[in-house]
Amino acid sequence: MTDARAVIAKIRDGGQPSVEELRWFASGLASGAVTDAQAGAFAMAVLLKGLSEEGRVALTRGMRDSGKVLEWVLPGPVVDKHSTGGIGDCTSLLLAPALACCGAYVPMISGRGLGHTGGTLDKLEAIPGFRTGLNEAALRKQMAEVKCAIVAASADLAPADRRLYAIRDVSATVESIDLITASILSKKLAAGLEALVLDVKCGSGAFMKTAEQAEALARSLVKTAQGAGCMTSALITDMSQPLATAAGNALEVIEVMETLTGTSVNAALWDVTVALGGEVLALAGLASDAADGEGRIAQALESGAAAECFGRMVVAQGGPADFVERWPDRLPSAAVMMEVPAPKDGFVASIDGEALGLAVVHLGGGRLREGDKVNPSVGLSDLAGVGEETGEGVPLAMVHAVTEDAARAAVQVVQAAYRIVPEVPDEPALIQKRIT
Repeated sequence: MTDARAVIAKIRDGGQPSVEELRWFASGLASGAVTDAQAGAFAMAVLLKGLSEEGRVALTRGMRDSGKVLEWVLPGPVVDKHSTGGIGDCTSLLLAPALACCGAYVPMISGRGLGHTGGTLDKLEAIPGFRTGLNEAALRKQMAEVKCAIVAASADLAPADRRLYAIRDVSATVESIDLITASILSKKLAAGLEALVLDVKCGSGAFMKTAEQAEALARSLVKTAQGAGCMTSALITDMSQPLATAAGNALEVIEVMETLTGTSVNAALWDVTVALGGEVLALAGLASDAADGEGRIAQALESGAAAECFGRMVVAQGGPADFVERWPDRLPSAAVMMEVPAPKDGFVASIDGEALGLAVVHLGGGRLREGDKVNPSVGLSDLAGVGEETGEGVPLAMVHAVTEDAARAAVQVVQAAYRIVPEVPDEPALIQKRIT
């Protein structure tokens, strides 16, 4: 009989549990055979001592198999993308329909805002009527008809992760790369993927602030996913500034729709979307290499095919039938808009992305406590980027708020988040490294 205490003690003392022990522990998290105290002790032991590569794979597989694992019979590969989170990162809304236009099937299981970072589900729920909670029958129907869906994880998908995640949140063990890896991948692999691309963010607006941290996580994710049988690669991308020029749920959907319809294209958002799509198409055998895949994704976006597919997804998930044509009328807007004036002349040298994300949260665009209701209309738009020239009184951003007091408070936070210098600074590389 495997005993939770023995597994914990083995890790605590610098040893490595067997594959069978880790799979048993994951199953025990889901069934309740492992207590909250034991789960917390396990998380702390892993944080302090670490797991081997084999151990990470075993824990990930065990957590994946703790609930339902989807299987697909479709005339194309099943693929997905995962981002580790950032500010103004709305690539999922562009990438899912673009991949579907290129022959892939995309059951994208996404999350809500976490800490200072925005959540894909919250962004989509800014669209009136959009439902992210689909049952399995509805998801399968949509995959067959639309080829893409962006949904919340169902309760029976990787339940071990749901339990361990909640315990990590209250036991100061969120930062463990081993546990982050198992958490991300157990949910993704439970969706029955054949190929996965990872967007590991690095910089002030990311959870991983340094290049070393981001690369360590990227390598852990890629090795573990490959070890669990899913073709995977990762791009380490810049998050020292927001990816889009907006941060906030409806405001980011506006930027997505401008890109899909060709109204206005943000080069950074476009480039990251195309690069991620090229990677996953190559992994899935739908492109000869990543460069070929990038060309296919760009064509899907440029031709309007991705916009049409996005519209079909919106309708299938309860949104307006005319959303692609009438999106400016369909999205909510804030009552108060206030400019953020630059305090002096110069060039934007750096931006505290985490501060911008928290400003959006405090405006009501995220959650300070579990269960808080999100206001989809608030946030920041027209954000100046690194390297941009500005002058005293010139707007660095526009605040969208419910009240003037909230707007004024956000203006002060945004001003403090921008560092302005007299000389033209070096701009950070958008895509920093590829991990295979």
